[in-house]
Amino acid sequence: MTNNDNALGPLGDPARRRLLKSAGVTGFLIAVTQSGNLFAQTMTQPPAAKKFGGDGMPGGLVDNPLVFVSIAADGVVSVICHRSEMGQGVRTSFPLVVAEELEADLKQVRVVQAQANEALYGNQNTDGSRSLRHSLAPLRRVGAAARMMLEAAAAAEWKVPVSEVQARNHELIHIPTGRKIGFGKVAAAAAALPIPATGTLKLKAPAQFRYIGKSTTKLIDAADIVHGRARFGIDVRLDGMVYAVVARPPVLGGKVVSFDAAKALALPGVLRVVEIKGTPGPVLFNPLGGVAVIATNTWAAMQGRQALTIVWEDGPNASYDSVEFRKTMEVAARTPAKAVRDEGKTMDVLAASKKTISAEYYLPHLAHATMEPPVATARIVDGKCDIWAPVQAPQATVDIVAKHLGIKPEMVTVNITLLGGGFGRKSKPDFAAEAALLSKAMDGKPVKLQWTREDDIHHDYLHAVSVEHFEAALDATGKPTVWLHRSAAPTIRSTFVPGAMALGVNEMSHTAINIPYAIPNIRIETPEVAAHARIGWFRSVYNIPHAFGVQSFIAELAAAAKRDPKDYLLELIGPARKLNPTAMGDTSNYGESPEIYPIDTGRMRGVVELAAGKARWGRKLPKGHGLGIAMAYSFMSYTAAVIEVAVDDKGVMQVVGVDMAIDCGPQVNPERIRSQVEGAVVMGMTLAMKGEISFKAGRVEQSNFHNFELLRQNEVPREIRVHMVAPDYTLAPGGVGEPPLPPVAPALCNAIFAATGKRIRNLPIRNQLIAT
Repeated sequence: MTNNDNALGPLGDPARRRLLKSAGVTGFLIAVTQSGNLFAQTMTQPPAAKKFGGDGMPGGLVDNPLVFVSIAADGVVSVICHRSEMGQGVRTSFPLVVAEELEADLKQVRVVQAQANEALYGNQNTDGSRSLRHSLAPLRRVGAAARMMLEAAAAAEWKVPVSEVQARNHELIHIPTGRKIGFGKVAAAAAALPIPATGTLKLKAPAQFRYIGKSTTKLIDAADIVHGRARFGIDVRLDGMVYAVVARPPVLGGKVVSFDAAKALALPGVLRVVEIKGTPGPVLFNPLGGVAVIATNTWAAMQGRQALTIVWEDGPNASYDSVEFRKTMEVAARTPAKAVRDEGKTMDVLAASKKTISAEYYLPHLAHATMEPPVATARIVDGKCDIWAPVQAPQATVDIVAKHLGIKPEMVTVNITLLGGGFGRKSKPDFAAEAALLSKAMDGKPVKLQWTREDDIHHDYLHAVSVEHFEAALDATGKPTVWLHRSAAPTIRSTFVPGAMALGVNEMSHTAINIPYAIPNIRIETPEVAAHARIGWFRSVYNIPHAFGVQSFIAELAAAAKRDPKDYLLELIGPARKLNPTAMGDTSNYGESPEIYPIDTGRMRGVVELAAGKARWGRKLPKGHGLGIAMAYSFMSYTAAVIEVAVDDKGVMQVVGVDMAIDCGPQVNPERIRSQVEGAVVMGMTLAMKGEISFKAGRVEQSNFHNFELLRQNEVPREIRVHMVAPDYTLAPGGVGEPPLPPVAPALCNAIFAATGKRIRNLPIRNQLIAT
């Protein structure tokens, strides 16, 4: 595969411009000249039918080859990537899928990053582990349709039946005579042909795959990243550009009372000081408000911000204190609340049981802390605004910028750069709106708005703090007869809906409401908890606290029953069967059809047995070593982790090795799956061992990586072994980016218990072992 003209240079999208230029001078382009008839699934759905998957997303799915594929006269194939690249490899996997069905030579395929254009490309949100889950089938159709159009064009050129023509490795071949012609020679004629109807498309059988499922495809952006050529949001440069930073209210909901900019304006390089008004009501993706300093360079802007004198009014969250708030959540978690799933007679049986067990698990707020903090560049010319930014939600970026500038969305162009990490933070484009407002204040001059690390830590859309309360009753054999789970945590809906307090079904579908365990009495409750910080999506979202609680509690039940935790877990999962999540009250199911995506306990068992087998579960371990196990079902994939730890007499822990198993159904690019699982292990251990955002007097207490720590090199597991269940292309695809994260923390803490007998119920672990 040829490399790309990644991201966006000073003049916008050079890749696209060169492509168009090439088309006009040297050949042709399969252009967007026809209205596609391959909006297949959306077009065939009756209006009243509930839509699932990509069809249910804003903008739906588009599988028009004329939108996504262009072929130049020299045969070079360009494939549009309409999702954002944040390290997951989507800019490699998308063209790979199209090339597979197109019968293109990957060495002659390039990727072009799409601008924000939901009407043209369909949904572009890069979140929820949905990119390939939603796009695999449409992209296969795109490639197959384009291939059939090329074959038809070659047949017409040779005046032979199309059945005698086959595309093979970037050429069209007339099978009876062996005549060959390149893609570029017939692409213009192909572009003029009707697009084949969906029902006539001939997709490859998995046995014919040359690229899908192989581990030989290099990451398309790897060389540019390694050599410093890759363009991230922070690398955007425009002629005449100025730079800005913002002093934001230190407390959510606070505002500026007054400010003195005299000292700032006296500094060399400082051009202007501008107040940004906050927005009342739900924070949504709106700027927080504050005072911006605009300068000729970022350093001068930062110095100017330090020189500001600002009087703040802290507002309604001025007393937010993590220690006190935990007590409030614990009270809520111990108090009966609204049930979102209620089977059997949980409370009656619990009250009458002779052996009951209860436990609570606490997780603090977490910050995304992407390697590249939020950044955006805006320029306004003739009433039109151009944005360059590393965003996961291009259409939301268009909408929020248009709203704050008071212009129509079609007047906003969003160019998506590479993302230096996302994890859900860059789905909230408040920083793009800030940049647009400051460009407007500078009469349209291009402004790069840069968040510092401290800005990012202080003003993130944080992962929710949580108290998970469990109660169970055990029968004489040690099996649970009752399962009570209360999840007390602020909801993400608080960011969008005034007064939202309890977790919604979609949030409880994250390893809580949909547990498949064979327990006769199950009750899942959602106490009301207020939000005092911006709460947002975080990689794997509520699966993190829920899986930590559920998988830790199961291990505690196993210990109480004096059973092997792996065997106990498998016994709870039960025999292989396919369960309808709706029957459990999970009407969300990640937006997917419960028929296409049932909860498959056979696949759950499969990953548990695979991880345990590879870790040689049950082997004799040295003194101080312990093995822990946990599994999770999330984003339509199944994962399990077995972690081995060694804890010495002083309580110093070393993670000896990690065995991760994943079953995501089809596998497009196994190497990208492997790398995402490995990254999830390191991130999951970071969150478990060190991650915490706390508040005092409404203010975040952490500021940078010295007190919001990441895993150090010497703390990374010595070995991370990733085991993929054999791909099954008859299954609908599952997600990959988020599913490996949830089982890491509980497996780690279960391993610590096995090694030391100490149960970790509060994260982060930090020095809890040393303290004993």
